[in-house]
Amino acid sequence: MQNTVSSTEAKPKKKSLKARMQKFGSFLSGMVMPNIGAFIAWGLITAIFIPGGWAPNAGLATMVKPMVTFLLPLMIGYTGGEIIAGHRGGVVGAIATMGVIVGTSTPMFIGAMIMGPLGGWLIKKWDDAVQPHIRQGFEMLVNNFAAGILGMILAILGFFIMGPIVAAASAIMGAGVNYIISVHLLPLANIFIEPAKILFLNNAINQGILTPLGLEAASHAGKSILFLLEPDPGPGLGVLLAFSIFGKGTAKASAPSAAIIHFFGGIHEIYFPYVLMKPALFLAVIAGGVTGTTVFSVMNVGLKATPSPGSIFTLLAMSPKSVSNFIGLILGVTLAAAASFIVSAIILRRDKTPDTDAASLEDATAQMSAMKSGDSSEASSENIENARDVVANYDNVKKIIFACDAGMGSSAMGASLLRDKVKKAGIDMSVTNTAINNLKDEPGLLVVTQDELADRAAQKAPNAMRIAVDNFLSSPKYDSIVLNLKARDQMDSSAAEPKPAPAAKSTPSGALDNIDFAKISEIDFLRDDDKVGTATMATSLMKDRVKKNSKAATVKSLGINDIEDDENRLVIVTPEAAKNLKTRYTNIQVFSTKDLLNSPDYDKMVSELK
Repeated sequence: MQNTVSSTEAKPKKKSLKARMQKFGSFLSGMVMPNIGAFIAWGLITAIFIPGGWAPNAGLATMVKPMVTFLLPLMIGYTGGEIIAGHRGGVVGAIATMGVIVGTSTPMFIGAMIMGPLGGWLIKKWDDAVQPHIRQGFEMLVNNFAAGILGMILAILGFFIMGPIVAAASAIMGAGVNYIISVHLLPLANIFIEPAKILFLNNAINQGILTPLGLEAASHAGKSILFLLEPDPGPGLGVLLAFSIFGKGTAKASAPSAAIIHFFGGIHEIYFPYVLMKPALFLAVIAGGVTGTTVFSVMNVGLKATPSPGSIFTLLAMSPKSVSNFIGLILGVTLAAAASFIVSAIILRRDKTPDTDAASLEDATAQMSAMKSGDSSEASSENIENARDVVANYDNVKKIIFACDAGMGSSAMGASLLRDKVKKAGIDMSVTNTAINNLKDEPGLLVVTQDELADRAAQKAPNAMRIAVDNFLSSPKYDSIVLNLKARDQMDSSAAEPKPAPAAKSTPSGALDNIDFAKISEIDFLRDDDKVGTATMATSLMKDRVKKNSKAATVKSLGINDIEDDENRLVIVTPEAAKNLKTRYTNIQVFSTKDLLNSPDYDKMVSELK
């Protein structure tokens, strides 16, 4: 699959079962995720102000029941309708939800997830059929009465029919969950939950299924173990700790920082690529999940509300005021991490796969840079004769959107990372994030999404330029995006100037007159695609020359993406690589030579250095 898709390449494809499941799960979670703040507020009010809470207050505690009975279901119903038909759909969805709320005594989260989208869908169908035929001047009258009448009808149906049906279904599901808990079989759910998380169904499972069931249970019992089945950070932490000790190459080098982001930041998506690179590690996260849930079940651990993000801090904040609950919570997370770590360590220690990474993180980064021409579309290949081909797909890009399942968490961090790179490169470009369900096919759009969600991104934005990455938090493709945007801007500005400023000062072999040695503080050998070893050796030889001549300049071997566009840099390249360098940088000084190891001009070059 190509990671970059231009508008001319976009073709409709039949959706796979997995894509349909992700779409449905994302729709369910999309009704809950935008309202997570309200759920957390309710959980905190419950934990603090009810009798037995941290600071009991009879007056403030009266907010607990109205919030869980009315506010939260209405917000879900409104959001579900809004997803289908905008604000108008949200209004009808909220009215319809009110019917199921009043028609039962059970908190109607599942009922809201049905009536909200139903109201939005029906008003959308009505508007599509009727609005084109409304006489001019009567639009507001017809639209408002249509929404009001339809909402009233749905509220009545919800009161008499849907409410009792959902209440009965909820009672059956609740009884089933309670039975599973009573016979201590709940840990078996993690056999399915942990692999599904890593296939990017985590938000669908937690926000779409477990959260509504957990909220109904918590409204009666004061807490629910269902809030811990998916957000437990223990299984992922164990995998990342094992990679930190027994991993190889870049995976080992990046695992410690990933563990911090995962455990304390609550961004679970960061450990998914580590498991996917070695599928046997599915056994590790399953072992961790089953272990953690077993401890939670035996010690009767639960939370007041759903923790989002799944950080250890959020889990502790959502815990009831109970010493035994805190102990069980910490013990469950710890043992989950330990079980996952042990299984991961065994798998990684027994792994005899040769280490294909370079000897250091710097070499690995260079390898990725050299491979970028294979990771991107043909239009961003690094072997370029016509400089315009470098940025052909970037000509119309006006904004960048990161799209993930929920539009929070990993996509927000990925957008933040690229936004920082874009800003440092001096590029004026909007970089934001959103849920993939909210993605729109806008002109001038570059969509960055995970590999698993690439098909859905193609369906939502078929005419946008699209780039798929395996990990939002550490993709080398971000540098490629920045460099191509920078090259595009430089070429556009050059075309607008009648006399453009001189580009990087390139000199033919044997000519040093155009180099301003008084400014040179660093010499960089460019690691060309097939000359990584040669550049490394040439760097070593040049370091010896500089040292013997007591010069102050530093000497490095760098990939093309790592060079700073600074006139204090003298970059030594082959004539072939110099062509590509000119399209990307304007301030560096360039010396091209066919012999990187022993150019006859090196001695004179070193003598001219300050």
